[in-house]
Amino acid sequence: MVTFETVNELTLKVTCTGNDVIFAKVGAFIAGENDGPKNYRFEKALLGPQSNLGQALLGSIVRRVTGENIPLMKVNLNGDSVTYYASYGRHVVIYRLEPGETISVESENILAFTQDCDYSVRFIGVGILSQKGLATSTLTGRGNNSYVAVISDGNPIVLSNIQSRQTISVDPDAVICWVGNGHCDPRVTVDVSWKTFIGQTSGESYQFEWSGNQPVTIILQPSERKGGIKVSMD
Repeated sequence: MVTFETVNELTLKVTCTGNDVIFAKVGAFIAGENDGPKNYRFEKALLGPQSNLGQALLGSIVRRVTGENIPLMKVNLNGDSVTYYASYGRHVVIYRLEPGETISVESENILAFTQDCDYSVRFIGVGILSQKGLATSTLTGRGNNSYVAVISDGNPIVLSNIQSRQTISVDPDAVICWVGNGHCDPRVTVDVSWKTFIGQTSGESYQFEWSGNQPVTIILQPSERKGGIKVSMD
């Protein structure tokens, strides 16, 4: 069994009792502690975290096509230990999924997750103004030990309409992840006019939008990814 917790907001601490497995971003390990000889080892997850070979092959193809191809390593924890993971001083956010609960996350923001999470990649929309947001990595809780750790470029903020039922619109390039019952996917909205094509774009031409009847919790980072297609005319 493993538990996830943060250290100084910037490091993931994984405590293992007994034998278990986690998946982590390649190169994220920074330190470990255990009694006696080192009892944990790393191996690259060449086809992804799925245990079924057919699903792993299909998942590998889908990740490459969609750009959700994060390099992952499998960490085999063979006995009691504490290991630590980080990524370039970015903030770490931990979420524990209930059985059947789903988190949709940008692949580059995944730091680690336990083997009690079912991993997949799926399409969520189609657009022409951005290459981001067309697909997402999905982790679904399968057991009582379904931990996910994500990273944020700066202190993250959390928006939720579970109580307010308000409409939420966000920039896809700032989204880390969202959590809802089932596949609570956003609608991709595009704000394009003739001004867009003569260089008068606001820079905010497309958004992810959740309506009030889609209860969701969204985690955002105070930094936008570079990507997408600029639409203008010289």
